[in-house]
Amino acid sequence: MKIAIFPGSFNPFTKGHHDIVCRALTIFDKIVIGIGYNPDKPQPEDFQERLQQIKTLYDKDSRVEVEAYNDLTIDFAKRHNATAIVKGVRSVQDFEYERTQAEYNKMLSDGIETVFLFANPIYASLSSSLVRTLKTFGKDISDLLP
Repeated sequence: MKIAIFPGSFNPFTKGHHDIVCRALTIFDKIVIGIGYNPDKPQPEDFQERLQQIKTLYDKDSRVEVEAYNDLTIDFAKRHNATAIVKGVRSVQDFEYERTQAEYNKMLSDGIETVFLFANPIYASLSSSLVRTLKTFGKDISDLLP
C-alpha cells in the first residue's frame, strides 16, 4: 500500500487543499492529512474545531485519515509508514521553500520522497492567510472552503 502524508497548518483548509488531496488519491492508496504545529504561524484557539471539520469532510472516505502532530513532519511520515510527502505548490516562492524542506526530509529519512503537485490554476492565488484576512473583515469565505 502506498501511503503519503499531506502536512500543513491548514488554517483554514481551503478548496485548494481539498483539490490536492483528491489528486493525490489518484497516485497513492492512502493520504494522511497531518495538521502540524508551526511555531512561525499563529495557532488559533479553534485548532480542535479545525481538526474536526477536516475529519468530517473525509469521514466517508476510508482512504483519508486526519490527525494532529507536533513533531517533525518526517517523524510523522515515518510513524505512518509513508513513502511520500505530498505538497501543493502555487508559485516559485512556494517551490523554493518546499524544495528546501524536501531536501532536509530526504536527508533525515531513508528515502521518503516529496511529491509536488502544482496548484490547479483556479486555486493558484488562494491562500489560507488571504482567507483569514477576508474572514477578519467580515467577508463571506464560504466559496473558498470545501
